[in-house]
Amino acid sequence: MTVAEPSEPSEPSIRHRTEHQVTHLTLNRPEALNALTPGQRDHLIALLAEASADPDVRAVLLTGTGRGFCAGADLRGGSASGERVAGDVARTLRLGAQRLVAAVLDCEKPVIAAVNGTAAGLGAHLALACDLVLAAESARFIEVFVRRGLVPDGGGAHLLPRLIGPQRAKELMFFGDALCAADAERLGLVNRVVPDEELDRTAREWAARLAAGPTRALSLTKQLINSSLDTDRATAFAAEAAAQEINMTTADAREGVASFVERREPRFRGR
Repeated sequence: MTVAEPSEPSEPSIRHRTEHQVTHLTLNRPEALNALTPGQRDHLIALLAEASADPDVRAVLLTGTGRGFCAGADLRGGSASGERVAGDVARTLRLGAQRLVAAVLDCEKPVIAAVNGTAAGLGAHLALACDLVLAAESARFIEVFVRRGLVPDGGGAHLLPRLIGPQRAKELMFFGDALCAADAERLGLVNRVVPDEELDRTAREWAARLAAGPTRALSLTKQLINSSLDTDRATAFAAEAAAQEINMTTADAREGVASFVERREPRFRGR
């Protein structure tokens, strides 16, 4: 009887680990510029939900391997032919791309995107949904939909105008031109551009600073900012007051006040 040699374990399509209270999520299909398959997308949503719910996770860092951050949705497994029923496309978007972007926006921990290369289509919107965006000098952002005769999805028409205004958003989405990292920074799409070789170090430093912060206060601040452009002043002020009320029950808020009175650096525990 011949005994088969054990096969080498295949690389996961998403590498994930948590260390020093930072969850690292790395898209790992470099041969496809990290285009997302439906399974990979759903796994990423689940990992973000886990990080959100885990009190020992205080920040999330999202990046990719190889030359691409994320080239969007992997469409090679689908088919343009065949009969469609009314509502199929809307349902697919609602349960797919929109759910992924919502998972980032709704994550209760700050999420950093370290954009290491091309971020196109859904991949661009995945990055822009993050709370902070670092970009390597070689990174590019492409609203690729118009090149395929498609309407932008993944919340792009919601995110872009809020970041850069409607005229600039239309320019990017109407023409589909690649936007280099320097121009993305100039327009306000990214927080900072760094040399390629410094991206990982800078992203880790930022994540470590967030992980050392008052996690609940950061979560509440994220919620206030994300909802600010969709609410009137009275609603925003009421939400702010409610957030303050909730936050003042946390150990970190008590520590922050105590450290101020005692004239020392605070030691936040994310509680």
